[in-house]
Amino acid sequence: MAAPGKHRECLIAAAVGLFRRQGYAGTGLAEILTESGAPRGSLYHYFPEGKAEIAEAALRAAGKHMTGIMQGIAGASASPGELVSRYGAGLAAALEKSGFTDGCAVATVVLEAAPGSPKLAAAGRDAFGAWSDVVSGMLLRAGIAEPRARDLADFTIAAFEGALMLARARSSAAPILSAAQELRRLFDTELLQTNGSV
Repeated sequence: MAAPGKHRECLIAAAVGLFRRQGYAGTGLAEILTESGAPRGSLYHYFPEGKAEIAEAALRAAGKHMTGIMQGIAGASASPGELVSRYGAGLAAALEKSGFTDGCAVATVVLEAAPGSPKLAAAGRDAFGAWSDVVSGMLLRAGIAEPRARDLADFTIAAFEGALMLARARSSAAPILSAAQELRRLFDTELLQTNGSV
């Protein structure tokens, strides 16, 4: 069993996994405790406000984790088009590995619970914003002007999140790979128009 100092992180990790698979409404506190292996009293010790508080922590942890992944992919990519291709391939592979059960923990909670919770809405907004910043940063470095780079980055996040839902519904990674392909075409066209080269 984890040391007391690690119980909080175990609870957050369990919540992220459960929210990813079954959403906010479909996940109970008892499941989070069971999945985490943490003692019963630790949940309310670390999260006295209950499910909403642990959901906020889970969104922030999931958002930070995915931001790190995207930054790593961006650092290994020579162009914005390569970034979306690599990210799409990784997302598709992870979804297939899960048997099409693992969605985006941030999106599932935001869709279900954010309208009634300013804290969850803020956590979701911060996560999506950080992901968009990774994409827009690469577009800016490639020469796309800021207003357009920001719009394209937001569109990229929206496209992948929508593709992820469609892929789960179809039990097929094809929508994600298609989204990545179309985004790469879009980025390459933008760069040709802006710089005369990809």
